Amino acid sequence: MRGKSFLPDFWKTLTFILVLVFALFLVYPLASLFLSSFKAPETHAWTLDNFAKFFSRKFYYSALGNSFLVTACVTVLTVFIGIPMAYFMTAFKIRGKTVLEILIIISMMSPAFIGAYSWVLLGGRNGVLTKFIAEVLGLESTPSIYGFGGILLVFTLKLYPFIYMYASGALKKIDVSLGEAAESLGCGGLRKVATIIVPLITPTILAGSLLVFMNALADFGTPMLIGEGFRTMPVLIYSEFVGEVGGSANFAASMATIMVLITALMFIAQKHFVNKKSYTMSALRPMQPKEITGIKSFFVHAFLFVVIGLSIIPQLTVIYTSFLNTNQAIFLPGFSLVSYKMIFSNLGNAIANTYLFGLLSILAIVLLGLFIAYLSVRRRNFFTGVIDTLTMFPYIIPGSVLGITLLLAFNDKPLILSGTALIIIISLVIRRLPYTLRSSSAILYQISPSIEEASISLGASPVMTFFRITAVMMLPGVLSGAILSWITVINELSSSVILYTAGTRTMSVAVYQEVVRASYGTAAALATILTATTVVSLIVFYKLTGKKEVSV
Repeated sequence: MRGKSFLPDFWKTLTFILVLVFALFLVYPLASLFLSSFKAPETHAWTLDNFAKFFSRKFYYSALGNSFLVTACVTVLTVFIGIPMAYFMTAFKIRGKTVLEILIIISMMSPAFIGAYSWVLLGGRNGVLTKFIAEVLGLESTPSIYGFGGILLVFTLKLYPFIYMYASGALKKIDVSLGEAAESLGCGGLRKVATIIVPLITPTILAGSLLVFMNALADFGTPMLIGEGFRTMPVLIYSEFVGEVGGSANFAASMATIMVLITALMFIAQKHFVNKKSYTMSALRPMQPKEITGIKSFFVHAFLFVVIGLSIIPQLTVIYTSFLNTNQAIFLPGFSLVSYKMIFSNLGNAIANTYLFGLLSILAIVLLGLFIAYLSVRRRNFFTGVIDTLTMFPYIIPGSVLGITLLLAFNDKPLILSGTALIIIISLVIRRLPYTLRSSSAILYQISPSIEEASISLGASPVMTFFRITAVMMLPGVLSGAILSWITVINELSSSVILYTAGTRTMSVAVYQEVVRASYGTAAALATILTATTVVSLIVFYKLTGKKEVSV
């Protein structure tokens, strides 16, 4: 009886602790951000001047328009690329399909700012392609990689895999009999795809489109590196916040508040539409890939190879550049390991920080993922529902905004965390917990509660049952999600660039700084280490889960 009276207290206590943790590190910082946006910089009096300043000056509100323009265009382009690619890879037998899918995942998992940096090396003012076009082809004027066009290129090649993966998952759930019925009524080819298949996967495509939109809207590194006058909101918020003159912190808080409100409204609207338009499909006869020949095969393979080839160019460029003999921005003849020698002698702290912060973050993410998934699936109540909802907030909070919220909240007494490694680890955990939480919840739904009931009937307490049976059975799903969280953690830039100090700099921040300094060799060496870590992590994911693809 004593054990039974204690057991409910364990889960209640755990729920209470988790509510406090999220209240302290997520709700309180967001509240601090919101309140700071309504304060005057000098007097700290309540005012609407910060918002009036934003909406009354074109310099500021045009950045919001630019962000929506580039993200809307990116979303449309990724849909037009991702859906056909998913259909081709699902419906037809494609040569080298496994390799192509691995390359797609690598291009998706690598940070966008590395893509921007690579395209600067290729298409910048002194880029390889720029020089080739000018010297060999004799064309003085070439399309610029800087500004709107360059941002659009980098984002599109980085983010189309999200649409591809969502669409692929949805296509595999469509029963082939639907297509056969349409063909028997005279609806075939493109008409069948447009009128039958696309409407069925539309809710899923909208979910992927929202993810693309949020990623493009929140990205800081790409527009910062190649924007050159094309201002976006994350860059403007960063510039205003780090300036720390004339009340910039309060004004940056007001812009960040606008960003959070806009993304929250979009998230709610998307959820509402998907809930109304979603379909339940059971593929008794899933789509089977067919052989294609002739001109059709040529165009399908050409489309896939060109798109995937372009998207993997940044990684290949970075790896190649890292082995060149360089002196800052000058590339000398021959190959060398000088860039790697320089980063290990001068930037070793950033490399060590990346792996240390990443491992600590993943440890916290795994524990939180286990507990929160179990509470939200097995022990549902109002408070566990609140926790489950709060864990979704990182989907609608840009990284730079999260960094600002944490600094505003913990830059003064009673809890000063600014400048410490802990504040970076907290931001990483908050940002990347959803990956592990979703996989943990998914696998828990597959574990029958009767297994736990059998354990308890044999005398084990619910708590012991959880740790010895349920948690062990959940581990494969938890670890697979943790690996994806790990990949995004080590590549995180948007929040880290706000929170870092000289002693807490990570590799992603160091890459960004080296690119800004035009030290392209060392930047490439650091980026290569990040890329290699990503590839190794993906291999571990495949081996651990037995899967041949990554689901999002």
